[in-house]
Amino acid sequence: RAASTGPALIWATYEAFRRDPEASLLSMHADWFVPDPAPFVQAAGRALTAAVTHDHLITVGVVPTRPETGYGYIVPGAALDATVRMVARFTEKPSAEEARRLIATGALWNSGLFAWTAQRLLAEVERHTPELAAGLPALKRGDVPAFFDRVASISIDVGLFERSRAVAVVPGTFAWDDIGTWEALGRVRPHDDHGNVAVGPVTLVDARNCVAWSEGTPIVVSGVDNLVVVAANGRILIIPREKAADLKRVLEHVPAPVREFDQ
Repeated sequence: RAASTGPALIWATYEAFRRDPEASLLSMHADWFVPDPAPFVQAAGRALTAAVTHDHLITVGVVPTRPETGYGYIVPGAALDATVRMVARFTEKPSAEEARRLIATGALWNSGLFAWTAQRLLAEVERHTPELAAGLPALKRGDVPAFFDRVASISIDVGLFERSRAVAVVPGTFAWDDIGTWEALGRVRPHDDHGNVAVGPVTLVDARNCVAWSEGTPIVVSGVDNLVVVAANGRILIIPREKAADLKRVLEHVPAPVREFDQ
């Protein structure tokens, strides 16, 4: 069966459309850290309003706080109103130098917080995403398993947002972090006086700025700086914190039986 966000969100959108042709939807990821929900809720509300008012696919761009190389960036284009701008282009995981340049020119982090009307999303899929549009007839006849068998595993970002010309961005000034990597835990979890984050049976001796996580096996981290050390799923991972965002690429070189890591 097809995986990734594209098939799941197309199915969810069609189901909303079936119940209410005027439906609008908000898409959020589960691996975010948002310490103050109030400005987040406000930005989400603005995105939903913009999706209806401008009849566009809307993404919320977070104002960057650092030249992060593990995130995607949004370059805003022409203004639709005082707070909504067209998306000129997306830039995925730039170098540190390119990230600094993007921030200096007003680029935003691509948070993955999306809003759209059901009608607009389904119309854009028909125009731009044949990998997913091929399954729409199955949804129309009520055959959800056939839909997932028919479509490709593709993200909504790559399959639609990067192809459509009807994509706009709303800025968000809320504190936000994507905790989809081990290194990110060092930013969102409590740390000791030496900047270490430890979860589980972990002993730290003369270690600084490390992220250590164990699901049961006692581990000792000593005399090192800026490492991620993980004991989980019967496997051990040791990687520099600055390389943790590249874990998926690293795992491509690991034998398949060892590759099954959660993050």
